[in-house]
Amino acid sequence: MGTLTVWKFGSWDGANQAIGTLEGLAKDGVIRVVDAASVSWQPEMRRPRTRQVRSLTGVGAVGGMFWGLLFGTVFLGPVAGVALGAAAGALAGSLVDVGIDDDFIESVRDQVTPGTSALFLLSSDEDTEKIRDTFRATGLRARLIQSNLSAEQEAAIHELFAD
Repeated sequence: MGTLTVWKFGSWDGANQAIGTLEGLAKDGVIRVVDAASVSWQPEMRRPRTRQVRSLTGVGAVGGMFWGLLFGTVFLGPVAGVALGAAAGALAGSLVDVGIDDDFIESVRDQVTPGTSALFLLSSDEDTEKIRDTFRATGLRARLIQSNLSAEQEAAIHELFAD
C-alpha cells in the first residue's frame, strides 16, 4: 500500500534541508520514495514556492501535473477551480477518488502557512517513527500529516497523472 505523506516543518526552508536526510533514509531502506515535491513559504510571500524533488526519484513517477493540481487545490483553493475551468474541476474531483479528500486538503491548508514548509511524498515501506526521530536528531522540527492510499488508489494516481 502506498502513502501520501506530508511532513510539515516549522521553518520556511526546513523541507529543503530535509531532502538530504530523506535521501539517506531511502538509501538505508527506511522508506521507498515513489515521487516527491516540496513547498517552501517565506514569511513575506503571498504564496508558497513549490518544486518536484527529482533528486529523490529520478524522473518522478506521477509527474508535475499531479503535484500542480494538488498544490493548486491546497494553496489556491476555490480561486484555482474558477480560474482553471471545468476540466480542472473534474481532475480535482479525481483527487477524492485516489484518497485525497477535503479533510486532508484542509488539514494541509491549515498547517502549511507563511513561514513554514512541507515535504510531500508518495512512498511505501516507510518506518515513520525512524523518519521522525532522524528529522528530530538533525534539528528539524517536523510534524506528520498523512493520508494512507490503498493499492487501487495508488494505481489510479499513476494512471491519471503519469507522464
